[in-house]
Amino acid sequence: MTESIWIVADKIRRLEIRGARNVAIAAVKALEETSSQTKAMDRRAFIEEMASAKDILYATRPTEPLMRNAIKWILGSIENSRRSDVESMAKTVSSSACEFLTTLDRARDCIAEVGSKRIRDGAVVLTHCHSSTVTHLLKKAKQDGKTFKVICTETRPLFQGRITAQEMLDQGIETSFVVDSAMRCFIKSADLVVVGADAISGEGNVVNKIGTAAMALIAQEARVPFYVATELLKFDPVTLWGEYEGIEERSRDEVWKGAPEKLAIHNPAFEVTRREFIHGIICEEGVIPPHAVTEAIYRKYPWVLP
Repeated sequence: MTESIWIVADKIRRLEIRGARNVAIAAVKALEETSSQTKAMDRRAFIEEMASAKDILYATRPTEPLMRNAIKWILGSIENSRRSDVESMAKTVSSSACEFLTTLDRARDCIAEVGSKRIRDGAVVLTHCHSSTVTHLLKKAKQDGKTFKVICTETRPLFQGRITAQEMLDQGIETSFVVDSAMRCFIKSADLVVVGADAISGEGNVVNKIGTAAMALIAQEARVPFYVATELLKFDPVTLWGEYEGIEERSRDEVWKGAPEKLAIHNPAFEVTRREFIHGIICEEGVIPPHAVTEAIYRKYPWVLP
């Protein structure tokens, strides 16, 4: 096993690599490097090494279906290949990795093209946490010549909202920054909410950063459309049977370093936002109702399904 797999896995676990897209890209590149440096002598040993690499990456964080789907695509290409020599199999990994990353880029561009049309000139957009898919969409709207404002929540405890705010300022977009608990005060100023997702379920629910569900509830109360911009490749197939991956519980020190020892501190990284609060999912297939997600997967990425 190459050192790169362990290094990438550790960085994902420690949040040095964060964001579903970045995690998936790092995992794909680590697999590609492992295949190119393999010491395996035959097909069986090569497949076993790739499977071991998969297990290491899978164990990093529970809520990473995009990464798992990326790995599934690559390992599937090996298993479906008739090539038996290791050099040819390594080339298969490289080509399938390139194909997946190209697909991922096209998906993000398509989402930006579709989603930017939802932002009218003069609009105010409220968002939460940091999503490269969402910021790509907002940048596209800016490139189209639209003038609009963005309100970013700080997104405690790691303040990912600061990343979004800085990206918006770098694009020349008028941006406001508010504490998470103030989102209800500012929803009245917003014309729409756009957030990303870490996972999509078979029911059309989404898993995203803690605080997303509260924002969805507040948006519904204020009758402000709540959109989720996400690649369908974040679909989690185990949810077809009603199962959800465990919600990751992060370190208490992220919330309060040096807190009293007897104080129970809970720090869930994600939560489920139910489909009834989602106005639409902006994806490669257009803007679709949440309940149509599985049908869209069948059309676009049938290999994701069991």
